[in-house]
This record gives sequence, structure tokens and C-alpha cells, in this order.
Amino acid sequence: MAKILVVDDDQGMREFMEIMLVQEGYNVTSIGEPRKAIELCRKTSFDLIITDLKMPQISGIDFLKSIKDQKPDTIVILITAYASGETAIKAMKEGAYDYVEKGGSIEELKKVVRTALQKKGLIENNLEEEKSPAYPENSFCGMIGTNREMIKIFATIKKVSDTLANILILGESGTGKELVARAIHENSSRCKKPFVAINSGGIPDNLLESELFGYMKGSFTGAYADKPGFFEMARGGTVFLDEIGELSPALQVKILRVVQEKTFRRIGGSDDIKVDVRIISATNQNLKEKVREGEFREDLYYRLNVIPIHLPPLRERREDIPLLINYFIRKYAQMFGKEIRDISSYAMELLMNYAFPGNIRELENIIERSVALETSNIILPESLTLHPEISSGTPKFDIEITEKGVDLNTELAKIEKIMIGKALQKTNGSKVKAAELLNVSFDSLRYRIEKLGVE
Repeated sequence: MAKILVVDDDQGMREFMEIMLVQEGYNVTSIGEPRKAIELCRKTSFDLIITDLKMPQISGIDFLKSIKDQKPDTIVILITAYASGETAIKAMKEGAYDYVEKGGSIEELKKVVRTALQKKGLIENNLEEEKSPAYPENSFCGMIGTNREMIKIFATIKKVSDTLANILILGESGTGKELVARAIHENSSRCKKPFVAINSGGIPDNLLESELFGYMKGSFTGAYADKPGFFEMARGGTVFLDEIGELSPALQVKILRVVQEKTFRRIGGSDDIKVDVRIISATNQNLKEKVREGEFREDLYYRLNVIPIHLPPLRERREDIPLLINYFIRKYAQMFGKEIRDISSYAMELLMNYAFPGNIRELENIIERSVALETSNIILPESLTLHPEISSGTPKFDIEITEKGVDLNTELAKIEKIMIGKALQKTNGSKVKAAELLNVSFDSLRYRIEKLGVE
């Protein structure tokens, strides 16, 4: 297994490259300080080093010279945001293998690394692997993506999985919050214990309490026997509280007690039950605003939000759309017994330009329906079911002025309603942030929302 050292003072970029290269199958070490990296190279041999060109302690060129003086056979690849022909030539003269621009194609960097190691005879030149449409780095615990933010999330999951800290997963509906929670559980020492997922918004309050905490025989009509709740069932494992923002004030108090003291009582019970569970929460709402408005307990919010993980919406990670489409096509073609393996370029273009208000869940639904309805061996545009008024660009307002004229105030109100709706959608329902995006005061926005009936 080829040994690679990544040197970059930018922690996010360093972690991104480490995860990406580990998923390629390399043995990767990363370090943020070039002088420490030089010391490490004196003690340990690396087959390939990737280093940033601009670093505070020592430049990438000087770092390159030092490494080449110690071990001339080490392959060094420079990465920088300040690309120029002059620095590239200088780097090559000093012995760099290649020069890659920061923020460029991930595939380009992987190809440069792979080619360098192949030339050195450290890995085989496997042409079939290069032709393969799906590489191992495209997935992590059921999540698919090469988007930089997603790679950072994968790295965060690995870091926090075995801690005791509570985690709050934030993101729009359909972005895969439960997948993140399951990944945290699967990468933790609790992985052999139960993972119990509860949708707090999908169960009425009176039933939710009994489901969470259980009840004693005779505590209410229909309680014919003692019944343990989800917290008892998850003993030693993980409880995932989805849509935590939907909890009633009464249940928030009881959840706070479990979070703080790891104890609770069954409905109708008098004994405290102690339980060891990891609590992961998720919401598509702005809990900070709910705290300000008195709808969510501040102490519970800070207890749950020890480590926040923000999932980006699909429209902000468009490079992952083709990967997800190919995965869903294979999944549903196999399920439905069809020979569909591809999607037409025009159909792909339509999906790439679609806003996906329902995120990955909506994309999967679109592909499932398309595979089920398609009669050819490729998904065509006619099989896609999209909302034509929802696009990734600026909303189009097709207003026709007839001989009778139009009611300008009515038409402007329609446009205003659409823009407010989009701002609220972008801010996950936060009126404060939406007001900032629209450059109006909070009171003005609230008045317009009530006046126009914006949901």
C-alpha cells in the first residue's frame, strides 16, 4: 500500500485530501506544519508527498528542496490556489513531479497521484479501474458524494463517532439526516447495540411519550401489560430523535432529563430507570429562532447542539447529482428487472438544472418513477416528472398584458410572495435570515408574510 503524506496549513483542505486518498486505498498521513513534516520525513519514508505552495512557516518550493535533499526519490506534488506558469516551471526544476491548482478537479488530482505511483511501480496500471463509473470514494456508509462539504462531513463523522457528545444534524428535508445518524452509530463502539430512530413530528404527543419512555400496566386504558419505551430498547446504543423541533414543551422537559441525568420514568411508574444511550437529534427547522420565540427550551438546545453537522441541500452539491442518478438507476433497474443502465444527456441536463426542493429524496423518487415507466434501455426526458416552475436559476414571471390590461398590484404581490417563499426556503424557515436576504426589516417581512399568506 503506497504511503502518502499531505502537508497543508488549511485544516479543511488537509482533511478533505486525507479522506479522499484513504478512500482511494492509500496509507495517508496529514500534517499542518511544514517544519514538523520535514522532521517526520527524516524518520519515516513516504512514497509521495502532496504539499501546499503557500504556507506561513516555509514555502512549498523550500519544503520541496528540503525533501529532495533528504530523499531524492520521493514524489512531490504541489497544490496551490495561486497557479502560474512561472511557479510551475520553478517547481518542476526543483524536482516536483507535477503541479495541481487548488479547487480544481478532484479527478485530476487523483489521476496525477495514480499516474505518479504507477510510474514508480507502486500500484498496477489497472485500465478497468479507470473505466469504472463508480469509485470507492463515492460512498461512505450509504452516503454518496464527492462534494467538498460532504467529504468534510464524512471526516467529522469519523472524528465524533466514538465521543460521548450529543450531535445535532441540521438540514432541509430529504438531505439524508438519518443516514448521517446511522453512519455515526456504525462507526462507533456502540455499533453492535441497537439504533432506534424516532420521528418526533410523525407521532401525536400522547402516543410519543409512551413510545419514548414506555408505560406500566394499568397506567391508562389499554395498558394491559408493562411496556418498555424506545430509550430502554436502545440501551447501550443510539437514539435518533428526528424532527426534534416538533417536540411539545412538556416532552422537551422530559427529554432534557434524559439528556442530563440519563434517567426517566415510565408513564404510571414511580421508579427512575437509568439508561446508557447516545442521543443524536435532527431538524429541518431553525432551532435558534424557535428558542428566541420561546418555542424551544434554550437549555435543551445547547445540550443537544454540542456538535452540529450541517447537511447541504442537493442544489448546493450539484457535482454529486450524476453519481446519485447512476446509483439510483442501477438500484431500481435491478429491483424492477429492467435493462436500463443510462440516462440521456438531455434528461441529465434537465436534472442538473432542477432546484430539487425535496433534495435527494425527491431525486430518488424521480428516478424510481422514471425507471418504472421507461420502455427503452435509457431514461429519456419524457419519463421525468419535474415541476417546470422550479428551476435552479432566477424564477421566471410570465405575465401577459392583454387588451383589458392587468392589475399591477396583484401581479406584484404574486412575485413578492414567490420571492419571500424562496428566501424562507433557503434559510430553513428563518424569518430573521430571510429578511436579511431580501434587504428588508424583520417587522416588514413579518407584515408581508401575514398579508400575502405565505406558508
